Amino acid sequence: MSFTLNDRPARVTATREAAAPRRRTRVFALPEARWAAAALVLFLIALPLQLTGAPAWAWGPLYALAYVTGGWEPAWAGLQALREKTLDVDLLMIVAAIGAASIGQVMDGALLIVIFATSGALEALATARTADSVRGLLDLAPTTATRLLDDGGEETVATEDLMVGDTILIRPGERVGADGRVLDGASEVDQATITGEPLPVPKESGDEVFAGTLNGTGSLRVKVERDASDSVIARIVAMVQEASETKAPTQLFIEKVEQRYSVGVVLATLAVFGVPLAFGASLTDALLRAMTFMIVASPCAVVLATMPPLLSAIANAGRHGVLVKSAVVMERLGQIDAVALDKTGTLTEGTPRVTDVRPLTGAGPTGLTGPTGLTGATEPAGLTEDGLLSLAAAAEHPSEHPLARAIVAAARERGLVLPDVRDFSSAPGVGVTAVVDGRTVAVGAPARLLADAADPAVAMVVGELEAGGRTAVLVQCDGVPVGVLGIADRLRPDAAATVAALTTLTGTAPALLTGDNPRAAARLAAEAGITDVRAGLLPQDKVAAVREREAAGRKVLVVGDGVNDAPALAAAHTGLAMGRAGSDLALETADAVIVRDELATVPAVVALSRAARRLVVQNLVIAGVFISGLVIWDLVGHLPLPLGVLGHEGSTVIVGLNGLRLLRDAAWRRAATSAGEDR
Repeated sequence: MSFTLNDRPARVTATREAAAPRRRTRVFALPEARWAAAALVLFLIALPLQLTGAPAWAWGPLYALAYVTGGWEPAWAGLQALREKTLDVDLLMIVAAIGAASIGQVMDGALLIVIFATSGALEALATARTADSVRGLLDLAPTTATRLLDDGGEETVATEDLMVGDTILIRPGERVGADGRVLDGASEVDQATITGEPLPVPKESGDEVFAGTLNGTGSLRVKVERDASDSVIARIVAMVQEASETKAPTQLFIEKVEQRYSVGVVLATLAVFGVPLAFGASLTDALLRAMTFMIVASPCAVVLATMPPLLSAIANAGRHGVLVKSAVVMERLGQIDAVALDKTGTLTEGTPRVTDVRPLTGAGPTGLTGPTGLTGATEPAGLTEDGLLSLAAAAEHPSEHPLARAIVAAARERGLVLPDVRDFSSAPGVGVTAVVDGRTVAVGAPARLLADAADPAVAMVVGELEAGGRTAVLVQCDGVPVGVLGIADRLRPDAAATVAALTTLTGTAPALLTGDNPRAAARLAAEAGITDVRAGLLPQDKVAAVREREAAGRKVLVVGDGVNDAPALAAAHTGLAMGRAGSDLALETADAVIVRDELATVPAVVALSRAARRLVVQNLVIAGVFISGLVIWDLVGHLPLPLGVLGHEGSTVIVGLNGLRLLRDAAWRRAATSAGEDR
């Protein structure tokens, strides 16, 4: 009987996920998160009590506990820094918070403490999650392997015990246990984790295989050529760790002067206290003037000048499908002046699709009728496109191969009903065979199905498709070629516009870095408008390409999605991962994630970052004017403490509200529009 097309269970995806369990640090497993949460809860309990007029004994101890729980870690870190003869803003903030409390501004100091504690907890969580993903990458490689013995027997051994020269057996559906070379057998291996290729690669005697890649339906005997510690997957882990450790942390603009600012404020406060005291001023007056100076000169407004624009930009980007992991990352996005794009899953959709359906003229066999469109020997054109696709999809429907899924999906899109299928069989590296409506249909690689003598008409069509970067699939009916299908990964609809916008923003056209073959890469690059194409790259080659551009003075943004992209994401000035199909390691290593998988958001978020940086400069000017005016007033005249606090808080409110302008949807729309206009 005929059947319609239904979605096939995602057994392959489930297998992959089960093969690589995630090790994920829980938030409250981190002491920084527990202390920050405690400080926040205490603050949120104390604040409404104070605002509703409760007695001080009700909310005072709660604020005190918030100071202790949220402030002891940065205070201790600041004291440790003092031992190294350095002074940072963290310690200054703690001193300012305590100073605020000493003159009655308890709530302001507690809020400052909570903000600092929360920031530290988020930083600790990001660091832990990245470490989790690096460790979890090793789960891709199996823990055991089947080693073949000289007497013909076999034994199960730990993969770390394999030696160079050992021979191992890779059964269908197993992951490869070590880097090596195929001695015997034929199969197709999914090595997207290493090279990023969208389709499984045929493997036979003499071909190289990598640890952690997934074997298909065939069986392979592999000679081990590298120790486990030197495998490609192990080197990826090492490269990610090395890049994460050696990449200098980019600081926020204000943090670049924090040491001088901190020392200056402390010395000035001591001078404001000591000089009047030396000239006979009363202790109370000197202390009050010094604390007023500490309040008006404290960097609260400066910190708020920096953070609200960046945090507002982060929130706005998040609403539009881009998760930016920190304010530092949002600032760095606006600094990039070169872009490197991965191909599969980034520039393309990452899913093979049928792009060409080519029936062979006059190739239709006789005596077959039905939904395939074969109507007999008098049909001059053989099969119709729908008939050829229906025939191929019917034969491929029982298969789980990515090419088979692409063919079946194409038939589903056309609403085709498939004929009877029986006696299905699959040969690794060759294709599938099935009986469809009483005829033997074979679908597979042209070079394997045609054996020695290739039909000139078939060879012409196959050559044309492969020259265009497509994978050619031959369809035979009773041994006669009836058509050829072209299959390729499809360019994202917004890819060309994104490339053009990034070129406009950075002044340099993006480069394409891919592990795929040069012909497929060249075809996609030409469609997207990219001229700098580097294909056939392993992970270390991508890192080398990024470092080459950074050595030339560029600040490179890398956009990718796979395990093989993770080292480059870590090594780049800024890494951006495609979230929908991105690997765990890529998502955790990247500085930002495109959650909705919309490539057009890349130039938009870069433009939004640049808008945030402009607002930061505006706010710093505003904060600087207020602080300078209040400090001069306090030093030259007599600045009343309430007025000093009012001026300090007023400047804080102004810069805060100015930064919040980036929360509006209009800010994102302006960024998306300007991405294609401003150079």
